[in-house]
Amino acid sequence: MASPMPAGSFLDGLRAEGLTVVEVGDWEHHNRNHKGPWGPVHGVMIHHTVTSGADRTVDICRDGYPGLPGPLCHGVITKDGTVHLVGYGRANHAGLGDDDVLRAVIAEKALPPDNEANTDGNRHFYGFECENLGDGEDPWPEAQLAAIEKAAAAVCRHHGWTERSVIGHLEWQPGKVDPRGFTMAWLRERVRDRLK
Repeated sequence: MASPMPAGSFLDGLRAEGLTVVEVGDWEHHNRNHKGPWGPVHGVMIHHTVTSGADRTVDICRDGYPGLPGPLCHGVITKDGTVHLVGYGRANHAGLGDDDVLRAVIAEKALPPDNEANTDGNRHFYGFECENLGDGEDPWPEAQLAAIEKAAAAVCRHHGWTERSVIGHLEWQPGKVDPRGFTMAWLRERVRDRLK
């Protein structure tokens, strides 16, 4: 059972991992907490945005769109590897997912296939949206991949979690494909090596 870290610790942890961080507006208080609790937190979820252009991507992730109000994550990782903080607290990123997957994340064990959508993921996961069209062709620059690794590691380091607490949206909710263009097994190996 982990309580979410204070916003200042989140910012400090990202910067301590060597990331360039941009604070967007009043990100520390921009959340969906009126819709339900945030926490206990158990992991970090990685997404792709299906957008292009850093400014547009950050705006969408901060403000949302009709039918899905923002914030849509805590941090947006753009192609240049910058982390833009757009919200802190409950965010509309994970949606409903598989309770068996959540139990595996908590236990830091191998993930079972996701076949249900019965558990509120927005309550339990930090979320990073990563600028990419998600078509399997849009490239993932090394600066961006390194930033994804560092951001996930920063959260894991604070909570004392291993790389098994890092999951993709596609591992949580049936029908999701993000992030597309690299495997979560590959990312978890990089996070594991960084946490050594």
